[in-house]
Amino acid sequence: MNMASILLVEDDTTLAETLMDLLAYEDFHITWVSDGQKALDATFVERFDLMLFDVNVPFVNGFELLKLLRESGDDTPAIFITALTDIASLSQGFEVGADDYLKKPFDFDELLVRINALLKKRFATEKESVAVKEFSFSISKNELYHRGDFVGLSPSELRLCELFFKHLDQTLDKETLLFELGHGEESSEGALRVYINKLRKIGLPIRTLRGIGYRLETA
Repeated sequence: MNMASILLVEDDTTLAETLMDLLAYEDFHITWVSDGQKALDATFVERFDLMLFDVNVPFVNGFELLKLLRESGDDTPAIFITALTDIASLSQGFEVGADDYLKKPFDFDELLVRINALLKKRFATEKESVAVKEFSFSISKNELYHRGDFVGLSPSELRLCELFFKHLDQTLDKETLLFELGHGEESSEGALRVYINKLRKIGLPIRTLRGIGYRLETA
C-alpha cells in the first residue's frame, strides 16, 4: 500500500516507536500523538487513510475520541489496539464506530494484515476519478484531464499529480515527496520545485507551506 497515511494514538513510547519503525518500513506515512486531544488536533490539520487508537490514553480516551470523530462525520477506518480484553470493552469499541479491534500483545504481521484489508476496502470504494476545479484525475487510468482533454505529463510530474489527487487537502511533506520521486532513493529539492512549478503552470492549485511541504487544495 503506497503512501497511505496513518494516525497512531499511543502513550506507550516504546510501543509507539516500534510501530512507527515497522510501519515506515512498509512505506506508510505515520503521524504519532500520545494523547486524545493531540489526536483531535491532528485530524483538524490532516486527513488520514487509517487510524490506530489505544484506548487508555490521556485527556480524551480512545472510545471518546472515536465517538467525537464519528459524530463530526469522520469515517476514516479505525482500529483499536488495547490491553482491554473484556466483552464490554470490545462491544463499546464497535459501538463508537471502530472497524477492527486488536488485543495487546499482538503480532505485527496480524496488524499489518488488518491494516491492509481495511485500506484495500477503503480505496476500492473511492471514486473512479477525483475533480479539482477544471481538472479531473482518473484513478484507474492514472491520467490527468483538463476540461475533458488529456494532459500529458512526464513520469515524475504524473507521480506527483497522483499523490496530490489521492491526498486532497492534505499536506505532503517534502521528505515524503522526494522519497516517492526517487522510488526509495534520495531525490533533490531543486527537481521537486521544478516539477511543482510545472504542475502549477497548467493550473493546478498547489499551495506551498513554507518549511513543511505542499498541498493540493479544493477551495
